[in-house]
Amino acid sequence: MNFLASAQSCLDWSGDCLVIGLSEESLPLTGILAELNDKLSGLLQELIDESEFEAKATSTAILRVGSGPIRKLGIVGLGRADELNLEGLRQAAARAARLAQQARCAQLGISFPVWNNHPALTAQALVEGAILALYQDTRFKSEADPAHFQVEQVHLLELSGQDAAIQSAQQICDGVLLARQLVAAPPNVVTPLRLADTAAEIARDHGLTLAILERADCEKLGMGAYLGVAQASDLPPKFIHLTYQPEGTPTRKLAIIGKGLTFDSGGLNLKTGGSGIEMMKIDMGGAAAMLGAAKAVGQLKPEVEVHFISAATENMVSGHAMRPGDILTASNGKTIEVNNTDAEGRLTLADALVYAEALQVDAIVDLATLTGACVVALGDDMSALYSPDPALGDELLKAAEVSGEKVWKMPLEEKYFEGLKSVVADMKNTGPRAGGSITAALFLKQFIKETAWAHLDIAGPVWTDKENGYNSPGATGYGVRMLVQWITTSG
Repeated sequence: MNFLASAQSCLDWSGDCLVIGLSEESLPLTGILAELNDKLSGLLQELIDESEFEAKATSTAILRVGSGPIRKLGIVGLGRADELNLEGLRQAAARAARLAQQARCAQLGISFPVWNNHPALTAQALVEGAILALYQDTRFKSEADPAHFQVEQVHLLELSGQDAAIQSAQQICDGVLLARQLVAAPPNVVTPLRLADTAAEIARDHGLTLAILERADCEKLGMGAYLGVAQASDLPPKFIHLTYQPEGTPTRKLAIIGKGLTFDSGGLNLKTGGSGIEMMKIDMGGAAAMLGAAKAVGQLKPEVEVHFISAATENMVSGHAMRPGDILTASNGKTIEVNNTDAEGRLTLADALVYAEALQVDAIVDLATLTGACVVALGDDMSALYSPDPALGDELLKAAEVSGEKVWKMPLEEKYFEGLKSVVADMKNTGPRAGGSITAALFLKQFIKETAWAHLDIAGPVWTDKENGYNSPGATGYGVRMLVQWITTSG
């Protein structure tokens, strides 16, 4: 799909399908919209009237124009003008793109208002919405869908000069789609080795450097928590460290850690029927977001040094599996009593956090599909943010607002750590059921000494079972856009 930043207005453009974004305040039609209506012999007003269109944020309508410069005319509701934001434009662009696809229009012209006098951010949001809405993953289908139609060209009207913003949006979407593909693929395809190979491809294609620590390397570093999880699998663990270095002196040094459990059986605390075990291919959603962000950053080339890290493995059942009651020693010397083998992600993250802090970075952010408790608390559409550093937390919240990925800041209630205390070790790997997402974050906090750190529990939004804005049913690629926004505005 090709995007063009056009100087043309809706009055001048010609092509297959013109889609106009209408706010509630734009009705009745005035100004350029009234001129367009006159030019189309009243068809715009007729479409509004016949569809009882009130410009609500989810409304759309389309009709065939017939002969003339455009073949079909569509309208998309934007809601109240004073409430319109970048995410609203992203969602509206998704609806416009789907209208054109359903109407089998190869050329699409989008005429939307510029948000808050920011044409570059507007263009970026429109491109992201269109690309992500029309993406279709058919890798594991034996036959292509004969009814599928591809929109070939999208013109962003009255947004001339925004070619750089369009390119940035496409590069960010490259990362989002990579994350979607990794999360959506089955666990017999995306293994720890496949994650490592993906990191190698990103390093080769975009000039990053890569280190893969094998089991023996991790043993030398004392990563007993990570290797305790990995010991049951027939597949070897892969500790991934992918590094982006800018050409000049970096303005800031950051680390992104993604939980990389390519399949989570629960271990000896086996997940049973109804527990969602068949969906545990998504337990590497943090690593997928990390790799997607790396792919985007490698193309965008910000003046920030970034370390992308994942302790990748499976959590399986075998005679070698860690047992409830085992005590593991992490690479910082802390001992952990395993009271639930299904709380394995935090064990892999523990050693990854220690490793990242040794790199002497300015800030560390980890992303993990960590707890069902987070989904109970916040639902499927947003992640939980935990950070003892207010400045870092605010940076991530601002990045989430621009990217449109929903985040809610949660409390790190220190007294809840009492529930993690062990009689025989420094801590247990799980606490009481109440506040389970909070105690998971408090567990991770024990593996950070001084570096600014934030934890994102993304268990809810990495997958959707229904069409949700620009996300079709399946993997969402959640986290990539927020991470990239944070990285590129750091320093």
